[in-house]
Amino acid sequence: MEKQFEKYKGIHPGIILERELKKRSIKQRPFAISIAEHPQSFNAIIKGRRSLSTALALRIEKRLDLDEGTFVILQAYYDIKKEKEKQANQTPNLTILRKSLFWDTDISRIDWEKQSKAVIERVFERGDQDEKEEIIRFYGKAKIHSVMFAVKNTF
Repeated sequence: MEKQFEKYKGIHPGIILERELKKRSIKQRPFAISIAEHPQSFNAIIKGRRSLSTALALRIEKRLDLDEGTFVILQAYYDIKKEKEKQANQTPNLTILRKSLFWDTDISRIDWEKQSKAVIERVFERGDQDEKEEIIRFYGKAKIHSVMFAVKNTF
């Protein structure tokens, strides 16, 4: 992968491709046709709505005279970033949280994002230090602070 693209790890390769085309003053539609790609599909990739296949990435790299694998690697880094975000944001570690904290609901049915305010308030009202630390890890200090600050200012 070329050094100039190292800083783009985790960004959708279509966005970087769009910048590269603009930098070279290449129009998107004619370029898509020149590499035997449907312009609408190419546009979806450029806008980050579709992933970039290896075959298409190789055609783009050849046409733009870039190192082979540059966009494939960028797509892999983007996929890794998305997967990490997905895994990190699913649920807190339920082995740390006591079910008795959520006595009035089924803990497995909690929508951790939509009900974040209620979860944070409850854990910080009734939870022990380990439970509080897990909620901080899961939501992040900024979100905890904003929820707790809002609760504090309602009195």
